Amino acid sequence: MALREMLLQQLLLLLGLIILAATEASQPNSNCEMSCGSVSIPYPFGTKEGCYHDESFLITCNKTERGTSKPFLRRGNITVLNISLDGELRVLTHVAHACYNDSGIPFNKTKIGLSLSKFAVSSTKNKFTAVGCDVVGLIQGLEGRGYGTGCLSLCQSVDSVENGSCVGIGCCQTPIPTGLTADFSVELTRLVSRSTKLDFNPCNYGFVVEENMYNFSSSDLKNFMNESVPVVLDWAVGDETCEDAKRSSTSYACIANNSMCYASNNGGGYRCNCSSGFEGNPYLVDGCKDIDECQNPNPCYNELCHNFDGGFNCSCPKGYEGDGMKNGTSCKLLVSQSKITIIGQSKITIIALCISVGFLVLFVGSSWIYWGLKKRKLNKLREKFFQQNGGLLLQQKLSNRRGSVETSKIYSADEIKKATNNYDESRVLGQGGYGIVYKGILPDNKVVAIKKSKIGNQIQIEQFVNEINVLTQINHRNVVKLLGCCLETEVPLLVYEFITKGTLSDHIHDKSLSSLLSWEKRLKIAAETAGALAYLHSATSVPIIHRDVKTANILLDDNFTAKVSDFGASRLVPLDQTQLNTLVQGTFGYLDPEYFHTSQLTEKSDVYSFGVVLAELLTGKMALSFDRPEIDRNLAMYFVSAVKDDRLVQILEDSIVNEGNIEELKEVAILAKRCLKVTSEDRPSMKEVAMELEGFVIMEKHPWRNTSVYTEETEFLLSAPTQSFSVDVGPSSVSSTSIGYDSMRNKVLKPHDGR
Repeated sequence: MALREMLLQQLLLLLGLIILAATEASQPNSNCEMSCGSVSIPYPFGTKEGCYHDESFLITCNKTERGTSKPFLRRGNITVLNISLDGELRVLTHVAHACYNDSGIPFNKTKIGLSLSKFAVSSTKNKFTAVGCDVVGLIQGLEGRGYGTGCLSLCQSVDSVENGSCVGIGCCQTPIPTGLTADFSVELTRLVSRSTKLDFNPCNYGFVVEENMYNFSSSDLKNFMNESVPVVLDWAVGDETCEDAKRSSTSYACIANNSMCYASNNGGGYRCNCSSGFEGNPYLVDGCKDIDECQNPNPCYNELCHNFDGGFNCSCPKGYEGDGMKNGTSCKLLVSQSKITIIGQSKITIIALCISVGFLVLFVGSSWIYWGLKKRKLNKLREKFFQQNGGLLLQQKLSNRRGSVETSKIYSADEIKKATNNYDESRVLGQGGYGIVYKGILPDNKVVAIKKSKIGNQIQIEQFVNEINVLTQINHRNVVKLLGCCLETEVPLLVYEFITKGTLSDHIHDKSLSSLLSWEKRLKIAAETAGALAYLHSATSVPIIHRDVKTANILLDDNFTAKVSDFGASRLVPLDQTQLNTLVQGTFGYLDPEYFHTSQLTEKSDVYSFGVVLAELLTGKMALSFDRPEIDRNLAMYFVSAVKDDRLVQILEDSIVNEGNIEELKEVAILAKRCLKVTSEDRPSMKEVAMELEGFVIMEKHPWRNTSVYTEETEFLLSAPTQSFSVDVGPSSVSSTSIGYDSMRNKVLKPHDGR
């Protein structure tokens, strides 16, 4: 029994020696340098072996030409500015640049990055910045989950930019995503191949910089002086959790007495911190020292303060009594017990009861008055918003119009709040540049989509009222119906019918859904969308230009019927005008280049955007993709080039091509190419596009499609008199002659020109 106890004691002693040796091995020795130049180097960082926790914390201290010392991270050329035990490391990083010649070809282009996968870029203290005109700056992590982000900067001239402003005109900034490691790269791309701005902006620049450490100047467009900028990195020990690291006594870093471990909030690994009441370096064995709280100023005021490890307490001096709390009034002078007047227990109870009832009455009365005043204030505010948003004028117009009550309803703020479950996040269907769309359920269980604008425009109220008045009259089967609006909020809310199947963009670019979208369905969707846009351009009482036509704004119902949506950027065109001067708005990839350069908005701008939609339907490719080569990133240019060079078959989506429809696909592609003409005058009108597509749809459905065009019956039928019919585009149908039939007839007669 004694032998067993002796062996156990020796085993425990050996284990203690092993742990002590491992602890000492992980600590810096007495010869370690604690600074380099003006930069302090606390452990776990160090300048030589035996002074740092592991290789990732090595600091190289080199002498400069002036004889001073300068710290660099590891053995590279990354200058260290400051090291904090709170898990932050400030370093200098280079600036990426791309310079261009007159042909738009980059002749001096660099990519920059930090090869530090052990550290993460701080997502709260840095900004990604791009400087230049018509430039897209991108930053992407090279390891881990491959986070990335970017921003777009545009400008027309030096006079259009503003010093100190970095909001997308000459300079843009965007936050850094959480989890981006310091192993990243920066790339710059110019949107316009040939630029007229080289005289004042020959180069573009991109970099990550500590927030508020870069102030944009218009002179930076021509001569950017900064070769390097400060960046804040988040550092942590290892890549384990606190629990896993504790199990490995040889690598666990939080070995100081009175220290604790916590997980890194940006990337993997963990950090150490001294416990409450202690301060110092938690990575050293004796690094956490007790804080003497009783030093000046005395936290106990006039009372006695007693410090102990990790805290302090207060007590009353001799001759006083109390609990010694830190409010300075808890210690009371002792008095004779005989001088205290004893109040009867019954009297105390009565007084306490009266006081309680008084407080209760006061509380109930005050609450009633408060809620009454608050409700009155809310009602006044809603009335103010209603009048401010033109509610009285709109109410008068809707009451004078005959028609469906459903299409002209004005909802109250309480109805909308109840329908969206107080704007619950689970009800959000999507959000974009113009607002957030919620799913709403009305009291009759009807499901609707409710759009809440981000920016309230209080100017030209009559124009806004007129726009809603016109939209409520649209009753086209391929336009999402506006059921009504709410004007009692700071920004107007619009209520639309709810479309179930999502966007056309999802069905084209989601591989699991694109197979369900046959060529017949795509052609039908294109024809329905074109018909709706033609209706907006020519069949409404005041023509409407959509201004943001794209596959994400075309919804599909259960029958794959197209529904044009999102009129947040739309503009009404007065009958005596053919174009409008507007601030350029739209989506890159779909934006009319002529409109982009001239700011002249016409109906042909929608035609160009629809041409991009046709190209997407034919190819299944994104309108703008940085995964493609730089020359092919814009689908419109890529598509037109392929059609021109007779390479259409190579870019068509495989699932829609077969021997029976290749000619039809080529003709639709030619139509798309006409829509994508750079000059608006060369593009067809939306009505002409709709007529041609309707002709293709009729050809798809007609029994002639699979029979020979040389039979006598076909020739007889094609020589029959042309019939007229109308295309239903809403309450007032547009009558047309031989819509679709003429297109079909010309297609079949192609081999018999002159008959």
